[in-house]
Amino acid sequence: MKRLFLTTIAVLSMTMAFAENESAKSVNNVETYDMTINMRKLAETLGLTFDQMDAVETIHQTFNAEMLFAAQSDKEQQQELLDKAVSKDVKWMRYVLNDKQYRKYLLLLNTTLNNRGLKVSSK
Repeated sequence: MKRLFLTTIAVLSMTMAFAENESAKSVNNVETYDMTINMRKLAETLGLTFDQMDAVETIHQTFNAEMLFAAQSDKEQQQELLDKAVSKDVKWMRYVLNDKQYRKYLLLLNTTLNNRGLKVSSK
């Protein structure tokens, strides 16, 4: 009886440790894909007008939502969803930003993605 009790405790401990590890991986994954930024600093860095700032904020909110969706998807789908989110974001930003702003935005976006270990597939 004592041996059964100790075995049960050991199994529960291992299960809890595994679940905790999986939970930590999930949180880290979501943090990696979370693209929340300080919109005021981005506007200042890019030199946005008020109209551009509204548009960029809306585009970025959509981008962030798509990235968080990718973070919670299956590993097989993550790369495809990441690529689509970045492609859509870049296309919409190109429409709103002038050439100088757009080049600076691409530099910031690429740096952020690289720093987080996220690689966009080139097709």
